[in-house]
Amino acid sequence: MIRKLEEIANHLSNRNIAVRVSAQAERMIKKRHPWVFENSITSQSLSGETGDLAVIFDSKRKFLAAGLYDPHSIIRIRILQFQEPKNIDRDWYCERIKLSLEKRNQLQGQNTNGYRLVHGENDGFPGLVVDRYDKVLVVKVYTASWIPNLSRVVDCLKELVPFSAIIFRVSRKIQKFVEDKYELSDGMLLDGDFQQETVIFKENGISFEVDPIHGHKTGFYLDQRENRALVEQLSAGENVLNVFAYNGGFSLYAAKGGAKSVTSVDINRHALDSAERNFELNIQNENVKVCQHHTIEADAFSYLVKVKEEAQLYDMVILDPPMFAHNEHQISLAIKKYRQLTQLGAQVLSPEGILVQASCSSRVSSSEFYESVLSELSLTGRKIEELCRTGHALDHPVNFPEGEYLKCIFVRVS
Repeated sequence: MIRKLEEIANHLSNRNIAVRVSAQAERMIKKRHPWVFENSITSQSLSGETGDLAVIFDSKRKFLAAGLYDPHSIIRIRILQFQEPKNIDRDWYCERIKLSLEKRNQLQGQNTNGYRLVHGENDGFPGLVVDRYDKVLVVKVYTASWIPNLSRVVDCLKELVPFSAIIFRVSRKIQKFVEDKYELSDGMLLDGDFQQETVIFKENGISFEVDPIHGHKTGFYLDQRENRALVEQLSAGENVLNVFAYNGGFSLYAAKGGAKSVTSVDINRHALDSAERNFELNIQNENVKVCQHHTIEADAFSYLVKVKEEAQLYDMVILDPPMFAHNEHQISLAIKKYRQLTQLGAQVLSPEGILVQASCSSRVSSSEFYESVLSELSLTGRKIEELCRTGHALDHPVNFPEGEYLKCIFVRVS
């Protein structure tokens, strides 16, 4: 498959597109914002093809930035290089990947071999992520402009990171275009050997299975690692309800922390089956062994209503829903859903119980999210003690406003 990527790269025009942008866009680029939108371009020298390099000049015709061109996206240019002109060649890619790897060095000393190696825009690779699951690397693209340039990325990964397989994932929005134009499909093997369905990796000493070919995102929600570790610290002796459990990340950490029981709720039976296998992978841990783990296939909202009607109470309720706001028009509805979840979660929380609630909607700001949770809790008439707020882990850095999506709050409700 490497040969296929090289063939695609060879079809690039190798002609740079000279671009001028609006004054507002120029100001944003000078602040190192990585996106140039379609309506911000005032002129360009060529029509441009997917994956071409666009070189942006300021009002004085001096170099401003360079990035990958995507004629089929509203985000027309994703910037790779700011301020100083450089050759965007193999050496450039390898040097940038080395910097990303260095940021993650300390994770290797935490008995962790599953984490994000490259975090898109925030590591200087807009529209591309690379996740590591032990020796299996997963490269996911969110813009087709990476496809003609992917051979360099893969080549550098092969040189810098020990691997047994490199798997290709592609955003659902561009899957058909990528398949039709480049004959590359989601889940295909780019290099190495991968014949099994899952791979086992470790996170803070806990073993997890992951399906890197069919799983959500790249197979696992690596960004919640530090929040899971906090749950472990707070779970001793507790009865825990984990809603939107997926494959049981929070559930397993709670069990390892000494929870008496953990109930994992998700609408996806396949994910819950994986959660059960993850518990089996860690059965040698005495706390996991004695913890009563139950999986329930159900809609989250409906199940919380049912639990309330049955007057069941839990000492910890974890609410980690999927993205509620995909665009600006959905923000108000998303906030309404967060408030509804908070209300339902609080109603099944025992006295002195802990509510853990997260949001992965970048459209909903941290302040809007925290205010919605705390204001809804205040309506219960119960005393609330905010324990902590968390954001992004070190392997998911944030370097521009839209890159901040993850927020989580831990609250004790008396």
